[in-house]
Amino acid sequence: MKRRSLLLALVTVSSFAFAGDPPQPTTVVDVAVGSKDHTTLVTALKTADYVRSLTNAGPFTVFAPTNDAFAKLPKGTVEGLLKPESKEALQNILKYHVAVSVYDTRMMKEGMKLGVANGQNVVFHVKDGQTYVNDAKIVGSVRAGNGIVHVVDGVLLPPEKK
Repeated sequence: MKRRSLLLALVTVSSFAFAGDPPQPTTVVDVAVGSKDHTTLVTALKTADYVRSLTNAGPFTVFAPTNDAFAKLPKGTVEGLLKPESKEALQNILKYHVAVSVYDTRMMKEGMKLGVANGQNVVFHVKDGQTYVNDAKIVGSVRAGNGIVHVVDGVLLPPEKK
């Protein structure tokens, strides 16, 4: 009887210990799909055939522009990038938002460069306690099973290759 009571007590304590832990989305793509603020990004990922790559084990750091960030681009830019003939350019832009490994904002220091999936670098800045990637402010972060998503208020555009 004591053994049964002890087992019941352990199960009860365990369920309370884990009941408050929020479940992590499975992938960085799931984070975007689950966000009403990232529908343009999800459409772009699907159009560029980049979803499968980001559902792999990773780990990934994704800088995820919001719908408002895409809306700041010149009129017609998003529509043009979503055309089949722009697929390569769209893939390049999306890869400029992804790094292999997990980089928490605490790791991002002023002037630090980070290589991203398109072979170029982004640069971090810290202003008034806020972290920026290039000129886009990181406004939030969400962990996923295969990495981390940093929500950004601007679309990162790769510099012209020389």
